[in-house]
Amino acid sequence: MPKTIIRVVEDDPSVRNGLEYLLMSEGYESELYESAEAFLAGDAASVPGCIILDIRMPGMSGLELQNILIERKYPHPIIFLSGHGDIDIAVGAVKKGALDFLQKPVNADKFLEIVQEALKLDQLRTGNLYNPQDLLLLAEKLTDREKQIIGLIFQDISNKSIAERLNLSPRTVENHRAAAYRKLGVNSAEQLKDKFFLIKEKLEAAVNS
Repeated sequence: MPKTIIRVVEDDPSVRNGLEYLLMSEGYESELYESAEAFLAGDAASVPGCIILDIRMPGMSGLELQNILIERKYPHPIIFLSGHGDIDIAVGAVKKGALDFLQKPVNADKFLEIVQEALKLDQLRTGNLYNPQDLLLLAEKLTDREKQIIGLIFQDISNKSIAERLNLSPRTVENHRAAAYRKLGVNSAEQLKDKFFLIKEKLEAAVNS
């Protein structure tokens, strides 16, 4: 397996160092950044892994960094850290493609579980664990409605047309689509087709089920 890095972008040094210690105790290698700006200046996107990203930081916020990474088609999963008052904001970030969010103070077991899921998704994306059985296991996490919508996306059908076909509102289709993308570890229709082409027929079959 290639080198894997968990990037921790957090302005609070006690949180940053605590997460580093937790990751190190489980054998993970991490890179620590005190700001979004430092991350953009120092990160090597070619190295597999994931990002642990604080929502609120001085200067550029975690949400602003997420927008930049989306524009740059940054490949690795994002896990947000949120304070108690940031839950609604964190949910919005997940709808935009983040894998999940954790509320501070972080529960160690939950944190490690989500990190493991993020690394598995990233390994699938890069081909290290890229095989039909793994993809099917991810697809099984989808609800029946999410499978229908993903099958139609494979057919290049727009959200508006999907909504009309399934008698749903466009917003409902967007929400189902975002949830499905999160479960599958993709951020766009292009990534979806690239990653899941091996099981395309099975997903498309769900359209009429």
